[in-house]
Amino acid sequence: MAHLAQSAILTAACTGVGLAALPLKLGQLFWAPYAAVTGTVAMGLWVLAHECGHGAFSDNRFLQDAVGYLLHSLLLVPYFSWQRSHAVHHAHTNHLYKGETHVPTVVEGVEGEMTPDGETQMNIAKSMGARLHGAYQAFGHLTIGWPSYILFGLTGGAKYTEGGRICNHFWPGKPFSTKLWPGRWASKVVQSSAGVAAVLGLLALWAKSAGAATVCVMYGGPYMVVNMWLIVYTWLQHTDVDVPHLHDDDFTYMRGAFLTIDRPYPPLIDWLHHRIGTTHVAHHIDCSIPHYHAREATAAIAKAFPKPYLFEPTPVHKALWRVCCHCAAVKRRSATDSRYVFVPIESWA
Repeated sequence: MAHLAQSAILTAACTGVGLAALPLKLGQLFWAPYAAVTGTVAMGLWVLAHECGHGAFSDNRFLQDAVGYLLHSLLLVPYFSWQRSHAVHHAHTNHLYKGETHVPTVVEGVEGEMTPDGETQMNIAKSMGARLHGAYQAFGHLTIGWPSYILFGLTGGAKYTEGGRICNHFWPGKPFSTKLWPGRWASKVVQSSAGVAAVLGLLALWAKSAGAATVCVMYGGPYMVVNMWLIVYTWLQHTDVDVPHLHDDDFTYMRGAFLTIDRPYPPLIDWLHHRIGTTHVAHHIDCSIPHYHAREATAAIAKAFPKPYLFEPTPVHKALWRVCCHCAAVKRRSATDSRYVFVPIESWA
């Protein structure tokens, strides 16, 4: 709760600055930095809601779900729906077709299992060239990547589509796929949608009284920045040019967990975001570890397992650009190596 107070007070302080600036009629020279700073600070609330979804926030389950539901609803995230799909992601990290976030397309894939059209993706990347393809990927992922996932299951696992129907995090039944929401999860999806709908209603009332422009600069801009941070973290935690994805024959839970990548986020960002990016390997090995013990756990893991533990020292912005430019589709490494790795765009014929 102290960490929640930290993120909440800082976010409220940023919001207070924005409210004070509204009467001054300032332009984008103020509101663009406001969105960047406020969204970056508010990402700490997202991370704590994520910790609630994992059961790592409190031993009191009611308090935990109440905090997580409130925080995620305020950020237009369906709490229980994402809790379920994210648990699937943890159970099948970097699995070639059972994974649930940033599942790559596959060259010479198996229809019905792996996400097809890897050849199409490679042809597009080759025709655009690495740099233009990188810009295309960066724009798409960072702007519409998160809404595309929760609305349409984009980059989700092929295992959870059904008869051509996509997966949707707000409605558990037809016309969408129902495979991701077994048993009681269907009702929990509806509960999640109710929270998001309530916040959307409050935003509509705010827009009616203060104007849509006010809501856009005060909420819309920071909301988009939060979504950008979310994509940066989830993409870079499991993707790089030499980090493989595994077929069913090679996959185990622990192998998938050790394909997670820790990266050197700046100390201020690491503090604001409760170390989500620098200690993520430990989080995948045991997601019930609270973030305030994650450094200790990470040090123990790195010492005990120096070979499989992945820490990639490239500065985050450079690593992101590398992934944008060079990670289009994966292919089996060789006849004797069944791991699937990203195909170099330059070598694609």
